[in-house]
Amino acid sequence: MTEHQDRSPTRPALPSRRTVLAGAGAGALAATVLPGSVAHAAEPTLGEYDVVVVGSGASGMTAALTAAKRGLSVLVVEKAPTFGGSAARSGAGIWLPNNSVILGAGVPDTPQKAAQYLSAVVGPAVPADRQGAFLANGPRMLDFVMANSPLKFRFMDGYSDYYPNLPGGLPNGRSIEPDQIDGNVLGAELARLNPAYMPVPAGMVVFSQDYKWLNLAAVSAKGLAVSTECLARGAAAALRGEKPLTMGQALATGLRAGLLRAGVPLWLNSPLVDLVQEGGAGGAVTGVVVEKEGVRGMVRARKGVVIGSGGFEHNAQMRAQYQQQPIGTEWSVGAKENTGDGIRAGQRAGAATALMEDSWWGPTIPLPGEPYFCLAERTLPGGLVVNRAGARFVNEAAPYSDVVHVMYEKDRGTTGSHIPAWLIVDQNYRNRYLFKDILPTLPFPDAWYDAGAAKKAWTWDSLANQIGVPAGALRSTLNRFNTQAWNGADPDFHRGDTAYDHYYTDPAVRPNSCLAPVWVPPFYAFKIVPGDLGTKGGIVTDARARALRADGSVIPGLWAAGNASAAVMGHSYAGAGSTIGPAMTFGYVAANDIADA
Repeated sequence: MTEHQDRSPTRPALPSRRTVLAGAGAGALAATVLPGSVAHAAEPTLGEYDVVVVGSGASGMTAALTAAKRGLSVLVVEKAPTFGGSAARSGAGIWLPNNSVILGAGVPDTPQKAAQYLSAVVGPAVPADRQGAFLANGPRMLDFVMANSPLKFRFMDGYSDYYPNLPGGLPNGRSIEPDQIDGNVLGAELARLNPAYMPVPAGMVVFSQDYKWLNLAAVSAKGLAVSTECLARGAAAALRGEKPLTMGQALATGLRAGLLRAGVPLWLNSPLVDLVQEGGAGGAVTGVVVEKEGVRGMVRARKGVVIGSGGFEHNAQMRAQYQQQPIGTEWSVGAKENTGDGIRAGQRAGAATALMEDSWWGPTIPLPGEPYFCLAERTLPGGLVVNRAGARFVNEAAPYSDVVHVMYEKDRGTTGSHIPAWLIVDQNYRNRYLFKDILPTLPFPDAWYDAGAAKKAWTWDSLANQIGVPAGALRSTLNRFNTQAWNGADPDFHRGDTAYDHYYTDPAVRPNSCLAPVWVPPFYAFKIVPGDLGTKGGIVTDARARALRADGSVIPGLWAAGNASAAVMGHSYAGAGSTIGPAMTFGYVAANDIADA
């Protein structure tokens, strides 16, 4: 059996790498070589609360809202001049098995199915009690958020679990997203919302689930109908005098509104400097040192500190230390303030870390100005991805994290052999489908070509020359791919074998909606690099979201959630929203654990 055949798209790609807790040793080492928590007695006291939450993303705001509703006094400190973090920038898919929204929509989920599926996806590296804590508390968290904020949610019908063929997997999916919300609910505070990664087109109200069909608006009656519906929603909201928000903008707005109603203060421009520990390094965490609008001081936490400050995707030094090259902070779409401040503070306090080598990866085009995280473009029929040898090496429609895992694995043998890779499409593809925000048939911006992110040629050989691959090899690859596309089967990489593979595809293409030949000139190639939504390694926590030392002991007074903690998904990715679902859930778990003490 060949290497690529061994990686069936019905199984999560779990490459041979360190186990989840292997990073604990690195965390212990960091705690010894990094300066310990210094004495902060001389720092002016800026305030005292029961709970201090670091970060105003999905995990931080959920933790703060929960703690406040449990009767605790809470402060949220945020490094950025805006609130919402990476969650506000995102599509805000939320993966939560057995929640009331999907059960109300008739999704045939059960606790047994969910546990079976999550275990199959993440494997034994993630402790069973953490998996169980996520599955048990996720539905409770969602009901709590809906009861204590203006947020409502909708089922992303048809957005399959990423491995629907595994035991317990659901081809119709378990993911939800925020319903439309009126930004006026925040008043002047709306101006401090972190902007979206990809703004919704003016005059439209678009949900994450709509993009599947907007991509097809030029060739699909349903696509055109969805586009019309998005415009109608926008017009109706305008008539009502609303500022309609969806996706991550709606999620962050709704959580912030919940905090305002609960009277929770949120300090912007207040980065974390350090944790305060009783008796110095190794002691209980009793507060934080922050710089509030340039003034450094201490905030005491009577009951605990929750770190929800995100990952380290924009910290070049940390990425070089922990992750495989090539890596680039400029390839991440995570919030630019995510530089690992909370993780490093946790390490200085003695916390172990894990999964630091991994991220929420995705094939990304390094466009000038901002990278573009590819979802539909690499999956739609009429395109394929090749390496430096001009050969295919992966199922292009596989879950995005898996595609990058394969890129890195295969690049280890010969550096530069798979990074960058190239997505190749033809004019037939361009005539039919939206690409990023470029409408079908319209030319790509000159800046894309000037930056080397895109190439265009009238022959296969000319394109091969432009992207630096052997012309004969590319011809052979395209001839084989086109034959398979006409036949509707991909025996090489099994593209189209699962329901997930078909989500971002064209139902009008038969016999396999994932596959169409690449044969109409001109031809286009787009540089593909290992981008990400954020890093997924961080502080090791237990089922109660408490921070742990390398020996497994608990650091009193310290909890962590979201991308500041080692992901409950391990090296894999269960479905759309496997970042935000656990982030919110463990923020909720942390706050309840503090309140229950």
